[in-house]
Amino acid sequence: MENVQAIKQRFELIGNDVKLNRAIEKAIQVAPTDISVLVTGESGVGKEAIPKIIHSLSHRKHSKYIAVNCGAIPEGTIDSELFGHEKGAFTGATQTRSGYFEVADGGTIFLDEVGELPLTTQVRLLRVLENGEFLKVGSSNVQKTNVRIVAATNINMFEAIKKGKFREDLYYRLSTVEINIPPLRERQGDIHLLFRKFASDFGQKYKMPTIRLEDDAVQLLLNYRWPGNIRQLRNIAEQISVLEEKRIVSAATLSSYLPNYNASTLPAVVGPEKKEGDFSNEREILYKVLFDMKSDLNDLKKLTLELLKNNDSQKVQEENEGLIRKIYGGEQSDLSEESHAAEVLHLPQPVAQNGNSVTPRPAPAQQEDRYSFAEEIEEEETLSLQEKEIELIKKSLERNNGKRKAAAAELGISERTLYRKIKQYDL
Repeated sequence: MENVQAIKQRFELIGNDVKLNRAIEKAIQVAPTDISVLVTGESGVGKEAIPKIIHSLSHRKHSKYIAVNCGAIPEGTIDSELFGHEKGAFTGATQTRSGYFEVADGGTIFLDEVGELPLTTQVRLLRVLENGEFLKVGSSNVQKTNVRIVAATNINMFEAIKKGKFREDLYYRLSTVEINIPPLRERQGDIHLLFRKFASDFGQKYKMPTIRLEDDAVQLLLNYRWPGNIRQLRNIAEQISVLEEKRIVSAATLSSYLPNYNASTLPAVVGPEKKEGDFSNEREILYKVLFDMKSDLNDLKKLTLELLKNNDSQKVQEENEGLIRKIYGGEQSDLSEESHAAEVLHLPQPVAQNGNSVTPRPAPAQQEDRYSFAEEIEEEETLSLQEKEIELIKKSLERNNGKRKAAAAELGISERTLYRKIKQYDL
């Protein structure tokens, strides 16, 4: 069995990080078996190297090795790609086709981005893992295959399982052995080694002198978070090799190639998902305040109408004082403000704080007039609010070029509600 250093040289793996060495050791140990392996890690860390190591050290090394990017195959055709199809199984199936599991019989299949598989395909894959059986699309004949599956993913599988996007039983079948590749920011001692290797390769490729980093540039390189990992590092090394005339690169020059290098490296607290009632900007907060005020005014009018019907002016006065205080924002509102609001709405005037002055009960005819006037206010207010709602929806649709999803997000309502409003107002 080859040791870790020999494997690194054979597959051109650069680095001496402990976690990286442990991942390679695990790959070497499981290679002679037929155990299913799940390789995890962020995008760009080099997960594709592990399946190649496993296949090359296994007894299947002389059979086929097929790498499949599950995220790149459309959902409607992925079953056909993996398991094949019969002639006439669907529109365009002009002849029988063999899938990857049939072609790779006796070999290894690497399923990259396995977390992107549709749930129906996950059921088929589970059957292959359990007993080596599969059905071609459009066929009822069970076929057998003897393949080893190595899968890889950059998503949190437990979160995917919790959300119902990935089957828990399939996860445990795939991850008999799990190999994690650490992100580049956790391999700080390997960053400069990798950069020098890439710089040397691109110098030879483009027939140019190899670029070098000054000490402050090396320090900047080590402190950067590298969200794109090795793929991003390689990309930046290539850019600098081609674009920079000076072959000695300073920190100032390097920083111009690092996106958001001045951004804070402190972790951000982000909620798991946006909940109803959360607002992303000031406009949405303003909308909520306006709708809350509308609700308060409606409550006030309904209460007034109900109590006026019952000829209970004293209770009208007490209840309206409380509601008016709420609208004005506090229990200690000035009585003059309450009186003004009551006067505008033609409500009974509040009693003075000394309790000596009591507004007499209005005559029945006068009370009836007030009731009619309150109904007119309610009707006018409803019409005005409806017009405002129509105006807001129209403006939002115009700003978003008719895109209903974006307009709904801007208005703080669901798409379904927006569709209903558009149909209701014939917009």
